[in-house]
Amino acid sequence: MDGQADFEAFVRARWPVLLRTAYLLTADPHLADDLLQDTLVKVASRWEAIIRGGPPEAYVKRALVTGSIDGWRRRGREPRPMPDVVLAQSIPPAGPIDVSDRVDVGAALAQLTTRQRAYVVLRYVDDLTEVETARLLGVSVGTVKSQSRDALARLRTLLTPSDFGVPAGRTTTETKPFPGGP
Repeated sequence: MDGQADFEAFVRARWPVLLRTAYLLTADPHLADDLLQDTLVKVASRWEAIIRGGPPEAYVKRALVTGSIDGWRRRGREPRPMPDVVLAQSIPPAGPIDVSDRVDVGAALAQLTTRQRAYVVLRYVDDLTEVETARLLGVSVGTVKSQSRDALARLRTLLTPSDFGVPAGRTTTETKPFPGGP
């Protein structure tokens, strides 16, 4: 397969995942679309070198994170949280999740800093390991751990278990004991 056909196949196959990542990084469907398109234009011109260097998706995700941070710097401010109606309509589905839950999570993600959002999206939405996230962002594993911890702590202050149908007095981390266990 030639380089352009390989690039086109990659984009067709990974577009929904990359768009979801871009949206979660920007908290704006229009900025996400622009970010992804700008990133793919830049990547297309270097596609041959990128695929020789390893898995292209990691490179593209790193470019999305960098582009998101650059966009924030150009605008000179953090993105403002989106109205709930826009969030409910614009978050690409990742699986069976209630729309109101997506709105709550989307609104909470929008209140994180760009860097915190990048750590949460890569670690917990894209399901990368700490090592993969560190390599992708060019930071140490310790930085990934501490930034992820801080971002999750912030999300915990923004979201409550009742937002997700968990009864009062019970946390989402509680587990039922094994039958016959202590």
